[in-house]
Amino acid sequence: MENKEVINTLSEIRNMMAKSTKVLSLSGISSIVVGCFALVASFIANMIINNEWPHYYKVRVLMIMSVVLFLLCFGSVLFFSKRKAEKSGMVFKFNQTVKKMLWNFFLPLMIGGIVCVGLIYQGHYGLTSSFMLLFYGLALINLSNYTFSNIKYLGYIQLILGIIDFLMIKYSLLFWALGFGISHIAYGIFFYCYIEKKNE
Repeated sequence: MENKEVINTLSEIRNMMAKSTKVLSLSGISSIVVGCFALVASFIANMIINNEWPHYYKVRVLMIMSVVLFLLCFGSVLFFSKRKAEKSGMVFKFNQTVKKMLWNFFLPLMIGGIVCVGLIYQGHYGLTSSFMLLFYGLALINLSNYTFSNIKYLGYIQLILGIIDFLMIKYSLLFWALGFGISHIAYGIFFYCYIEKKNE
């Protein structure tokens, strides 16, 4: 009987430590929403690319669209994470763990963004999607150290797609849609059905 109590106490302590060192309010619904945004964005981008607008105008519109897409996705993740935290009785705040998580997530993204801007400036437009996928994959793997560890598998998928995209530039928009769209939706459904529901 005493052994059971000790095991239960140790288990509770371990869970408390995990909650204090990891952000557990990420939501599967946010991943699905981000994936849907990405699919819509890839459809619009395809229309812009195939339009007869001047080249410099296309680049400007795509850059503006990229910033809007990022803000929508980041805002959705924050909204659904906050809602999940409140639903679970947790307090959603920017503590030291969240700050570390954001730094480790955004560092590869910032470097990737600079590389992509450089590629566009040099005229290597076809390579930008593969580098986006590669740096985003690295960012997700970094993120897995501060939240649910299974998110690293989504990161591995991005890396694989990024490498294939690098070798098949002709289909870059397709691989971008697969990476940021379809894989996000699939992961979000899996996460919501098998991780979130299980822990409710």
